[in-house]
Amino acid sequence: MNLANEKPQVDETKLDPGISEEDVERHALSLRGRVLTASLAFVAGTGFTLFGYDQGVMSALLTAGQFEKVFPGVVVDASHPNHATLQSFVVAVYEIGCLIGALSNLWLGDRLGRRKTIVAGGCIMIVGAILQTASYSYAQLVVARIITGLGNGLNTSTVPTYHAECSPAAKRGSLIMIEGSLITFGIMISYWASGSSAQWRVPIALQIILALMMIIGIGFVCDSSCWLVKHGRNAEAAAVISALEDKPFSDAEVQRTYRAIREAVEIEEGSQDHDTNKEAKTSRSQLGELFTGGRTQNFRRASLGVVIQCFQQITGINLITYYATLLFQRLGLSDVTSRIIAAANGTEYFLASFIAIFLIDRIGRRKLMLFGAVGQCLTMVLLAVLGSIQGNSTQVVSSVLLFVFNSFFAVGWLGMTWLYPAEIVGLRIRAPANALSTASNWIFNFMVVMVTGPSFNNISWRTYIGMSSFVYLCMRDGLTPLVVFAALNAFIIPIVYVFFPETAGRSLEDMDVIFALAYNEGVSPVAVSLRKDIPAAGSPEADRILGIESSTTGERSYST
Repeated sequence: MNLANEKPQVDETKLDPGISEEDVERHALSLRGRVLTASLAFVAGTGFTLFGYDQGVMSALLTAGQFEKVFPGVVVDASHPNHATLQSFVVAVYEIGCLIGALSNLWLGDRLGRRKTIVAGGCIMIVGAILQTASYSYAQLVVARIITGLGNGLNTSTVPTYHAECSPAAKRGSLIMIEGSLITFGIMISYWASGSSAQWRVPIALQIILALMMIIGIGFVCDSSCWLVKHGRNAEAAAVISALEDKPFSDAEVQRTYRAIREAVEIEEGSQDHDTNKEAKTSRSQLGELFTGGRTQNFRRASLGVVIQCFQQITGINLITYYATLLFQRLGLSDVTSRIIAAANGTEYFLASFIAIFLIDRIGRRKLMLFGAVGQCLTMVLLAVLGSIQGNSTQVVSSVLLFVFNSFFAVGWLGMTWLYPAEIVGLRIRAPANALSTASNWIFNFMVVMVTGPSFNNISWRTYIGMSSFVYLCMRDGLTPLVVFAALNAFIIPIVYVFFPETAGRSLEDMDVIFALAYNEGVSPVAVSLRKDIPAAGSPEADRILGIESSTTGERSYST
């Protein structure tokens, strides 16, 4: 029997007796169904467009004449070779702010809620953008970029979680992959905008418009039903689920979803009555729960999120994002031509990202990650071969291969690392786990970007081709950087194949069932995730797997 494909049957006598249709109606939302889903996608997408724009804008500004006049410390030439470190630092210090913002979500995320955290992040980014726009000294620009990064760190560790919790399982992948595409959209417009006559102040100030759009938009959409249930606001949560499904609360599917979320909260908090003693529960250390095993497999699941974000950065993709214009200038192209090709690179990157939107829910997460890693590895091998051949033609082909590398990355890894950490972990640890995974992204991002400027200055073109913060060390030890990075991308392939479960088509609560079943049977969660007979969360079969035992009176107990 294929339990996963059966229509769920809900026993209404076992639903929450504390809420009624009238309670739900009092919290009814004005936006429902597709309109609400589109509005959520707009808010989330605006947040990630802002993220991409802020990443890409510095690439073109580093070579802008007016920018160099105001900040001569970023100009690297024969008389100022030590400026390479200052140049890299003003770029990479943004990641320090992002890291602080992401880590602060360990404590703020569940206390403020998803919407308030996003608003706070947007407001901080506006302050940072104003300070950047008004900067007249290197020190002021550094401080302003840290502040901007702080807001972005809050947003990037919250938006994917929020959007995943508000998305249907069948479309969750494509909806969040749109966020990945909008990162590249932000990068693309930052490249084109940075060629304006205003040169650098106007492009930086444009961030304010995107942040305001996000802040205003969040006021028209709902909060996450998962967060609402976790904080005992059950009627509001039921209204949100009803609005997202565009069905009445009495609908069996709406009630099954609500029940599955309730059970996830009850299991992970280890209590039947999660409406009482909320203060005591809030004070429990969620950080400690990140290291637990058992049916929840929290440590394994949180680790997968951290590792996938690390993998994204060690491919070195952000070297293209941050230093594209400098790269093409080092190929002997003029400033204007370099800007145009860098903008074209960003445009192609954006267009390639659409492929993943259409494939992610059709063929799954694992296949796309494996496809991207294989393509990136092969591209590095080709670049290694071309790097050993001198000549203008090989430089042109190498430039084309950078476009190819972008394409493989856009399909397999761009949006994936924001989607996967949000859907692989359980509700109880979702906020802190995503804070840590996002922090992993920014730590490795900083490492890659910070070392690039000095490495460019010391070993020029081969630094960029190597695409990683390890290049300088590898060159110092006599290793070929292209070979190193071909090996790093190859290393990703077996790790993904062996350790990363498939999440496509599963609700967030279904993943609890998959890990619990794998624990009960003593098998790999990867093998369980590929099975077709997994019962849906909220069903009696799933309850038994999760250790939920119901009595004849409807009361539940939870075994460990």
